[in-house]
Amino acid sequence: MRTFSRWMALAVLVSGPAAYADRNDFQLTKLGNPNRFRSLGSTDLSTNYNPEANGDFRAFARTFAAVMTSANLMPPETLGHAGFAVNAELSVIGLPTLGSEDGQVLLPTESTQTDSLLLPSVHVRKGLPFSLELGARVGWIDRSNMFATTGELKWAVNEGFTWLPDIGVRAHVTQLLGNKDFNLTAAGLDVGVGKQFPLGGMVTLTPYGGIDLVGVAASSDTLDFDQRRQVPTDPNSNPYAGLDNTGIYEQVKLGENINTRFYGGVRFIGGALQLGAEVSLSNQGTLQVANTTTGAVRDRALPAVFAFNTTLGLDF
Repeated sequence: MRTFSRWMALAVLVSGPAAYADRNDFQLTKLGNPNRFRSLGSTDLSTNYNPEANGDFRAFARTFAAVMTSANLMPPETLGHAGFAVNAELSVIGLPTLGSEDGQVLLPTESTQTDSLLLPSVHVRKGLPFSLELGARVGWIDRSNMFATTGELKWAVNEGFTWLPDIGVRAHVTQLLGNKDFNLTAAGLDVGVGKQFPLGGMVTLTPYGGIDLVGVAASSDTLDFDQRRQVPTDPNSNPYAGLDNTGIYEQVKLGENINTRFYGGVRFIGGALQLGAEVSLSNQGTLQVANTTTGAVRDRALPAVFAFNTTLGLDF
């Protein structure tokens, strides 16, 4: 009886509780099992074995980190030490595929991957002394149970001079919440340049642009790649059989995975009303992918992520 109970505990640990998943939630097992053999010491191939599964997980993590960090929607100038702003934002983000040579989608969504994704957000910013500004953003991943939460700190190196542009530096960290079987964090540092132009009275127009360097960190839980697994009724069954055809992806390290994002936009202020629009392009570069069957290593070029962002809010 004790052996059977131990098998049950292992099965629950690996399989996890059942939960409702929407079309844009992720099913990581679609990336394939990184372990070649079914179990330690076995010569049988794992269920759903993919010799480049670790590279696919790394490509997925970097791409979705680019999705989560696709919006800036503020010029480099700060609100001032007494300023406060609340904005509703919407990002429309193009979702790229791996390319025809790979023959599969880049993001392992529950349903077939769509061409674009909506990411509505609420963005709150508070001005601080010494040209500092503190901000927080919470965004919902459309048609999913996931949220992207961001904390940021901006410092205006130069602002408010008549003949000089405003220059700001922003540090930010974004964490994905509501996701299953993996953790994903993006942290970055961006430098922006802009200039505010008065249009009369309390009306201003501010074009801006910048570059953002974003590091990506990700890890996965232990995954069960045998979706037809049944809990045995025989109390004498192998208590460790529930670990067959399971695997965990290699950790994606922050300092080794950097995306470069270029952005540009314009902000309009009329009294307390703020309007803004922005475009951004995240260049993910290439990553090295190892084949666990042949030992070969190849360079994989990751597609860029394009986003169009808008904002509407109040500036007090």
